[in-house]
Amino acid sequence: MSTIHTRLAEKKDIPAIHDLVRELAVYEKAEEEFTASLEDYYRDFEEGVFDVLVAEMDQTVCGMALYYMTYSTWKGKMLYLEDFVVKQTHRRHGIGQVLFDGFLQLAKQKECRIVKWQVLDWNTPALRFYEKNKAIIERDWWNGKIFL
Repeated sequence: MSTIHTRLAEKKDIPAIHDLVRELAVYEKAEEEFTASLEDYYRDFEEGVFDVLVAEMDQTVCGMALYYMTYSTWKGKMLYLEDFVVKQTHRRHGIGQVLFDGFLQLAKQKECRIVKWQVLDWNTPALRFYEKNKAIIERDWWNGKIFL
């Protein structure tokens, strides 16, 4: 079995990250909603809008956790996990757990008091994964958004 290695993303990883998000959009049956361009990703990464922890096997990026700092007025510093995905071809090797553990470690290093993310109600494998990791899955908060 190949070794799983995690590291902070570099500019050279942006195309692989963009492809992973596209794969996630396809999985979520919403590819047409994925409109952020590769150029958007390059620009926003360079501006520090988001950070990414990538997982590699055999020198190939096969998973990622894209996150950014935010703030909970009730708890304090919070790291928000925007997207967390492992390539379909690389699942069942423990990559997701290594990435998630790395994300949690980064949050602790940044002295965050909470991490947060969203999960679709029909994504049973993800729900099982988060519950296995002792996550609280809120079912009483509704999301709001406005496209600009």
